[in-house]
Amino acid sequence: MRTDAAIVWERGQDWSVEPIELDSPRRGEVRVRMEATGLCQSDDHLTTGSLPSALPIIGGHEGAGVVEDVGEGVTRVAPGDHVVFSSVPSCGLCSSCASGHQNQCDRLGVMGSGRQLADQTSRHHAREQDLALMCLLGTFARHSVLSEAQCIPVDKDIPLDRACLVSCAVITGWGSVVHASGIRPGDDVVVVGAGGVGVNAIQAARFAGGRRIIAMDPLPAKQELALHFGATHVADGVDNAYELVKTETRGGLAQRVIVTMDVARGDVLQPILRMTSKRGRIVLCSLAAAGPQPLTLNLFDLTMREKQFVGSLAGSANPNDEIPRLLDLYRDGLLDLDSQISRTYTLDDINQGCIDLREGNNLRGVVLCQR
Repeated sequence: MRTDAAIVWERGQDWSVEPIELDSPRRGEVRVRMEATGLCQSDDHLTTGSLPSALPIIGGHEGAGVVEDVGEGVTRVAPGDHVVFSSVPSCGLCSSCASGHQNQCDRLGVMGSGRQLADQTSRHHAREQDLALMCLLGTFARHSVLSEAQCIPVDKDIPLDRACLVSCAVITGWGSVVHASGIRPGDDVVVVGAGGVGVNAIQAARFAGGRRIIAMDPLPAKQELALHFGATHVADGVDNAYELVKTETRGGLAQRVIVTMDVARGDVLQPILRMTSKRGRIVLCSLAAAGPQPLTLNLFDLTMREKQFVGSLAGSANPNDEIPRLLDLYRDGLLDLDSQISRTYTLDDINQGCIDLREGNNLRGVVLCQR
C-alpha cells in the first residue's frame, strides 16, 4: 500500500514527509494505522547522529495506533485492536526476556539496523531504497509494519494521544524511580531535568512515598511544571540544588538522584554524586552520545560512602507488564498524562514540532498522524 512517512535521509537534515510504499505484513508482523506519536529527544538525537542508526530512516518510537492487518501466525493482536508500542524490541525467548528483563533483550543489537525483527529485511521503501525504522517501529508515519512482539494491546477507552506517551518517556521516568532507584517511603529524591521523562520520575517519586522531591531545571517554565507534577522544591542548577538539598536534609543529602537531562554529560556527574547521601543511588536514564566520554569522579567518596551509579533503559521495566499498569493508573487518576501535552501537530508539521522540542517550548508535543 501507499502511505506517508517522515524520513531522515542525511544527518543534520530536516524530516522529509513524503509518500512511501509499504509491504504487507509477513509472518509474526502486523500493519498498524498510526494515530498518535510523541516527539521525544531521542528522535532529535537520530537526526544529529548522537543515536547511531542506518539511513535513510523513518523516525518515531513513542506511538499508539489501531491494528489493520496481521501476518501469518500472529496471535497476540487482531484487526481493530488498539495498541501501544514497546520502544525496545524483544524476542520473548532469550535469558533476559525469560527472566523478566524484556528491556534488555538480546535482540537489542539489531535495533541500529532498523530492519524487521524477524528477518532483518525492510517493508518500507521510498525513492527505490529500503528504509530503516527507528526502534524497529517508525511511528512518524500514517501506517507502519512491525513485529507483533512490540505491540501491547490496550483498552479502547484510553485516548491514544495520551497512551502513546507511555511507550517511552513515561515508562522511562516512572521506572527509573520505582524499579531502578530502590526508593523507599520517606526517601529524599532529586530529579535532574524536568522534561518529558523528568516529570514522570517526579510523579513516580510522589507515588512511591518520596518525602522531599527536588526538581532541577534551568527553565522557569519547567520548574513550574515540576511543582504541578509533585515536586516539593525546585532549583535552577546543580550548585543551587546541592545547597537546597543540603539545607533541607540537614546535611543528610538525597537517597535517590534520577538523571533525566536531555543529553547526559560526564561533567555534571561529580556534582550530582556530591548531593547523593551515604548508600544513595544515582540512576542515569539520559541518553549520551555513543562512545566513551571523559569523566572525573571522587572515587574516594564513592567507595567510603558506598554510593552507587546505575544505568536504566526504558525504566528497567518489562513493557508488557508496565504499560497496561501505567494506563490503569491514568484511568484511576493516579498518573497525570493529560497535563503533559503542550501542543499537537500534524505529520506535515513535524519539523516545527522538533524546533519547539529543541527550544524547550513544550513539555510534550504529540503528532496526530492521521490529520
